[in-house]
Amino acid sequence: MTPHRAYPARRPGDDRPEDVPEDVLIALARNRDEAAVRELVRRCNRQLFRAARAILHDDAEAEDVVQAAYVTGFTRLDEFRGESGLATWLTRIAMNEAYARLRRRARIVNIAEYRSEAATHPDRTADTMTSPPETPEFETGRNEVRRFLERAIDALPEPLRLTYMLRDVQDMPTREVAELLGINPITVKTRLLRARRRLRREVRQNLAPEFSAIFPFDGARCAGMADRVIRALRP
Repeated sequence: MTPHRAYPARRPGDDRPEDVPEDVLIALARNRDEAAVRELVRRCNRQLFRAARAILHDDAEAEDVVQAAYVTGFTRLDEFRGESGLATWLTRIAMNEAYARLRRRARIVNIAEYRSEAATHPDRTADTMTSPPETPEFETGRNEVRRFLERAIDALPEPLRLTYMLRDVQDMPTREVAELLGINPITVKTRLLRARRRLRREVRQNLAPEFSAIFPFDGARCAGMADRVIRALRP
């Protein structure tokens, strides 16, 4: 891997990684450019993690899935045709890996039966959520709210949970969610409506601004993922 390859020449002041267009980064990543790989990982991390986490219900397993998806994706970049964004393409790889892990983890039921059961009985849920205790410390309060929202989303049936995570939490367009899940956009909207109704019973309206903070994947955690992906891609 080339550790310090420069980006193509651009206008002065346009040299921050976050300013580089995705197609330029992809072209560089095909040649294992380290800076490009790091920036693409940074841009895609949260979406991949949230999708994997929605399927697996486990932070550590979801993180493993994200790493595996990056290694697979970056070694197969020549197959990426740009028909959707890179994040969508990588998310599909991550979802396939997550479902494969579900099949290996739960021998008592295969994934087709699992999803069929969830679709037949969409109202089954985990224990009823309760509001977290109030606290005067702002950061403590934010953490409590985040954990509360994560538990409420985890309690949704899988089809509703994954659709909600991708559409409302990750803010993907309905069309992309439908394409990613292999369902009709109308089905996406129906699942969203049902998920929102379920969550409305658990979440007060004034908690809505906190949605962008749930299931975070940034800071040192993001940098650590980039380090592991780059090590895995090296010959």
